[in-house]
Formats: sequence, structure tokens, C-alpha cells
Amino acid sequence: MKACSNLWKPNIFQQVGDVMSDIIASPSVRRLAGQKGLDLDQLADDLGRQTIAREDLDASTKHASPRTEQGRQYWEVDHTQYGLVTEEPLSRFAQLTAHNLAAAQAFIPAVTHHDQADISAIEAFRASLKPEAAARGIKLTTLAFHVKTLARLLHTFPRFNASLSVNGETLIFKNYVHIAIAVDTEFGLMVPVIRDVDRKGLWQIAAEISDIAKRAQNRKIRPDEMGGASMTITNLGGIGGTAFTPIVNPPEVAILGITRTQIATVWNGSIPVPKPMAPLDLSYDHRVINGAEAARFMVELTRLIADPRRLLT
Repeated sequence: MKACSNLWKPNIFQQVGDVMSDIIASPSVRRLAGQKGLDLDQLADDLGRQTIAREDLDASTKHASPRTEQGRQYWEVDHTQYGLVTEEPLSRFAQLTAHNLAAAQAFIPAVTHHDQADISAIEAFRASLKPEAAARGIKLTTLAFHVKTLARLLHTFPRFNASLSVNGETLIFKNYVHIAIAVDTEFGLMVPVIRDVDRKGLWQIAAEISDIAKRAQNRKIRPDEMGGASMTITNLGGIGGTAFTPIVNPPEVAILGITRTQIATVWNGSIPVPKPMAPLDLSYDHRVINGAEAARFMVELTRLIADPRRLLT
């Protein structure tokens, strides 16, 4: 395997407050745009997104992008002819997120694998640690166990801790484990990153989750705390739902979604046993990961969650 330097590129949720870069394009694309005399800002506006690829430049030099014209017709509607309306401008942060999510959905052939994990052992373990958690002043959440489990699996399944090169011809394996946590804030979705999760214990992970969640709500996340993740976790457990299909956050190749834990009946032979089951949703880039790999990943994920003692060894 060819060693390479840190090829960090901003992910689609990198922007925090001040926009770091409006246009996401590789150096070769920027160079080609300059040679063709193309305005990347105008092209991004025409396409309705911020990510520009080489094929976008080729299309723009041949003709006005038909995809743009076809796409715009769905939104160019006078809604007032149907009744009263009000308008609310999207923040710059929300606009960038929307553009880049649309680009991610368009460029990545994503598939979502759904499963459930028995978290009864985690809940019992957390309950036994309540006095210590109180003494430490740390809230030990189930999410900390999910983060720790994911960090373990990224060593076992290295393709999930990889990114495609810009031309899609090379797979870049990362020798680090950084987990991004999606945080819902009043001004939009923010995804700060916990670095080197595989080298940290549960208490430290729990403390960092609490810290980044609080600072994200207060817009105190620094630019260097965004981007460069191995994989993202998006947790809707505190809100609700039984399943969803999270959008892969490029340049990552997978994202793990979690929804609200439900009590389900699990049969132990002929005996019904109520168990707290956490729904899990793994979306992945099918160019890098196939269905069998995703299924094996989820089988191992649910096995580790069901027996958290394995995480401590």
C-alpha cells in the first residue's frame, strides 16, 4: 500500500459561522477553469451547489447546462397564485449545507443497511457507573459506547476508514481514527470531530461528546475541529423515529445513523424476553463498499454493542 501524506480536504459541513471556502473544487479543476476562462462562483450558482467537478466544466463550455435549466423549472413557481405566502431567507450557513448535501446525494451512489442492536448490557453497565459518573461530573451516554465501538470497527474494516481520490481511481486508507458527531443547532447542522478516538477511553469520549455538543450550540467550534473525519455518527435517538437514511458526508465513505431505542420482544427459544433495541442505519458509498461488507460490518457492530466488555479489552 502506497504511503501518502495527510490529504485532508474540507467536508460538506466544514463551514462554521464564517465561510471558509464557498467553492469546493480540486486544484486541477480550478486550474482548468482558469484556462477556460470560467467563473467558478457563477458556475456554482448555475448548478445550485458548491461542489464543482471536471465534468461540470466540460458541460459549461459546450452549452448552458440542461440539468440546471431542467432543475430550476421545478422551483420557478409563483406560489402567490395559489394563496398567501410568507418568505424567510436561509442563512448563509444553511445555504451552503443545502448545496453540499444536494451535491453529496447526487455524486455518491449510496445504499443504507438497517439493523438493531441489543443495548441491555450497556444500559446495565451505565447504571452501575452512575456514582462514578456523578463524581467525575461526566454524563456517560449510550452515544459514547457507539463512538467507541465504531472506532474499534474502523480498524477491523479499513475500507470504512478510507476516501476516494478526486478522480475516483485510488482508495486512500487512513491510519487514524477520527469520529465526527452531527449536532443539531438552531442555526443548522454542525459536525465537529473527535480526534484519535481509538486511543481514548469511555470517560474521555463521553466528556468530549458533551463538550463539543455544548460548544456547537454556542457556535464556539473552531475551524480546526471540523473536517478530516474517518466516519460520522448522526444520532436522532433523543428526538424519535424508527429508521432513516443518512446522507454520506464526503470525502468519507460511510455514516452511521441511530434512532430512538425501543423495547422489543426477543425470543430466547420459546420464551419471549423484552430487550431495549437501538435501531442503526448505515449508509455507505457503493463504489467503495459492497452490500456483503456492510452486512458483516453491522453484524460485528451489533455484537460488540451487545457485549460492551469487549470494548474494554
